[in-house]
Amino acid sequence: MKPKVAFFDFSSCEGCQLTVVDSLQTHLDLLDAVEIVQFREAISERGEDYAIAFVEGSITREADEARLKKIRAQATVLVALGACAHIGGVNAIKNLTPLPDVRKYVYGDKMEWYATYTARPISAIVPIDAFIPGCPIDREEFIRVVKSLLMGTKLPIPDYPVCVECKLKENVCMFHKGGFCLGPVTRAGCGAICPTYGDGCEGCRGAISNPNRDSMKNVLAEYGLTTEDILSRMTLFGAYETAKP
Repeated sequence: MKPKVAFFDFSSCEGCQLTVVDSLQTHLDLLDAVEIVQFREAISERGEDYAIAFVEGSITREADEARLKKIRAQATVLVALGACAHIGGVNAIKNLTPLPDVRKYVYGDKMEWYATYTARPISAIVPIDAFIPGCPIDREEFIRVVKSLLMGTKLPIPDYPVCVECKLKENVCMFHKGGFCLGPVTRAGCGAICPTYGDGCEGCRGAISNPNRDSMKNVLAEYGLTTEDILSRMTLFGAYETAKP
């Protein structure tokens, strides 16, 4: 029987799910290999019998926890889909400001109507089996991950910095061009798309598991920058990560 797959979303723009829809248009063979039983962006049916669950979005309300735990209990494999689910993403920026102030700024005099709490990735609530990083995810990486899941092999997510991909593309370092880049500490796999088109990496794929902090400090010092400079840049996508001890 075909593995049954479901897609779910929490606080997010749903851009990663749209990327999934886009990728499937050019990889129709995958639709023959799996049975999608729930995917609000693409089908109206809702099946609750699934083995693989892809979850987009961060957890921003206490009420979300019960739903996520139910998904975890059903799924044999749970995959965090995109930056919000993987590392908290843009939603976690609000964690840098006292929650009452955030609620008042967003909801005004209706702030008591809406429940919210500190934004966090789904791994802060339940164990995950895999993740696909990025904002949004890379369509080809999604295909590779799904194929690996179906074959029962190790998921091909890089754990080396974006700088490696920049070197392979023979890009001039953004620091040499007077810019700023989080490439030395950010997980590769995007093809260094931002530096390739003239913009520094903003860290949407999260930090590598063992970043060379000393080397990064040396790079910053060479260009008159400090550790605080890089931490402030990392909060666009990594506010939850940088807040951890």
